[in-house]
Amino acid sequence: MSAVTLTNIVKRFGTFTALHPMSMEIAEGSFVTLLGPSGCGKTTTLRMIAGLLDPSEGEITIKGRRMNDVPIHKRNLGLVFQNYALFPHKTISENVAFGLKYRDVPRADAERRVREALELVQLPHVGDRYPKQLSGGQQQRIALARALVIEPDVLLLDEPLSALDANLREDMRVELKRIQHRIGVTTVFVTHDQSEALAMSDRVVVMSDGRVEQIGAPEDVYNNPESEFVARFLGASNVLEVRCTGIDGDRVGIELTGFGSLTIPRARAPRLTGAGPAKLVIRAEKLRLAVPGEAAEGAATTTGVVETVDYQGQAARYLVRVGGHQLQAINMIDDRPFAEGEQVSLHLRPRDCAALPASS
Repeated sequence: MSAVTLTNIVKRFGTFTALHPMSMEIAEGSFVTLLGPSGCGKTTTLRMIAGLLDPSEGEITIKGRRMNDVPIHKRNLGLVFQNYALFPHKTISENVAFGLKYRDVPRADAERRVREALELVQLPHVGDRYPKQLSGGQQQRIALARALVIEPDVLLLDEPLSALDANLREDMRVELKRIQHRIGVTTVFVTHDQSEALAMSDRVVVMSDGRVEQIGAPEDVYNNPESEFVARFLGASNVLEVRCTGIDGDRVGIELTGFGSLTIPRARAPRLTGAGPAKLVIRAEKLRLAVPGEAAEGAATTTGVVETVDYQGQAARYLVRVGGHQLQAINMIDDRPFAEGEQVSLHLRPRDCAALPASS
């Protein structure tokens, strides 16, 4: 069953089109992330689902009910924003119970639901405190409890973790996914952080310039990008101009300067139709560096010179000059990182590549 259906929705602000025609179905109980850079239309989409913005065209349905003309307070949605939006003069229990006051929930039932919501976010003993007495991560949990206590049809999260520091953001990411799994609420999450999207989502909607670039499971959009934008936005990638030498059944021939002739699986190049110019996507972590002369079974090999080393602790990001190309590689550090100016071998397994049409 579809919890949310968007049918050709468009949003214009005057002559500016913030969201071009977009259609999508969000399955009941799923966790869907709208991912993209600032200004891509992801928050505009979320705000239209919430009822904070009206679509210029198209239709929005939630649980089979048309929502275009339904005000926000009648949509039974839970919303969590980046700034928490807690009432500083109310206790935590009063903040969490706020949405229940307008739903005529009996007092005893409301108190029970508030207790359960605080237990769900693992803060059962803070009900008598005020927001200023809690940390940023705790306030974010309270905002989540307030959104969930009303038992929403859909939970909408607009960059809820971006104000937290890196370590706390990772902890909250795990916690948020745990809660969503436990209660099974349909969730629409907005972020510009690719790591959050890949780690938390059942499906990822990658957006750019008010358009949907690709929709799919995290591993699909990461391993099989349908456009150069998706390839570059999700992870660190090398996108190289190459030539497709032909398609033979489930194999695709690619000619790549430096590495020579490669044969990649047809499944990694579904949009190629025949011989001609193409683009090859090589994820940085799939390009392995080694000392010159070291063999790698099943891999194409060439040589290059390390130009830049970006030390990251357990791993290093290298920029390596191979002929006319500068390739980036992210490798775990076994003994020591390679040094700038050092000659290295580069190993590439053809099955780790993806190919796109030259015009993508």
